[in-house]
Amino acid sequence: MTDNPAARPPLFDLARLTRPSPWWWLPAGALLGAVTGGTYGLLRPPEFTATSSVVVVPNGATDADRTDALGFAQAYGRVATQLAVLGDAQVWAGVPVSTLRKSVDVATSPDAPMIAVSATSSSPGQAVDIANAVSRALLTQADHTKDDTGIKLERLSRALTPTEPSSASAALTALVGASAGGLLGGLALLARPRRGADGDDPGRASVPGPAGAADAHGTLG
Repeated sequence: MTDNPAARPPLFDLARLTRPSPWWWLPAGALLGAVTGGTYGLLRPPEFTATSSVVVVPNGATDADRTDALGFAQAYGRVATQLAVLGDAQVWAGVPVSTLRKSVDVATSPDAPMIAVSATSSSPGQAVDIANAVSRALLTQADHTKDDTGIKLERLSRALTPTEPSSASAALTALVGASAGGLLGGLALLARPRRGADGDDPGRASVPGPAGAADAHGTLG
């Protein structure tokens, strides 16, 4: 068999050495996500949350016990975001019902007959007004039926003006963006087209060179 030096693979594949590594997608994705997340955190207006709490207690006219109070707390928690309550709250809060629906969040506890009414707004003062207005409307709603249910609501704490925003800071949004960007970069790395061992595309056909053809002719002869 003829030894053709031209057919030997080069000792150093310059094209492979200068080819950029696909792993750069990971830091690039993380950097892009961090910049995007940080920019979003800086440009988005801060939001403030205020919370007002009410407690369910027996009215005294009936033999309602603690179990009944817990059950009515869950029921009034679901009623707090309905039109019957929000319709009265919009008068005291000075905002439409649609704004109340988007900003109000109600939470109850399975262990205590308490209802927490939270309101979120870009204005600290408006968040306080909305939380107190909804809890006041809920107290009024429960007062209309206390003789039939044997349960009444009492205000446990009024909403106070928040001093710090409840929305995520720019540093946190940047961290979340970096994590998401790194994850997307990793997925892109896994989904990239694979190359053969010699760096060529796997579907490309290989054509024998002149040396290989000469060897084959000598063998047959």
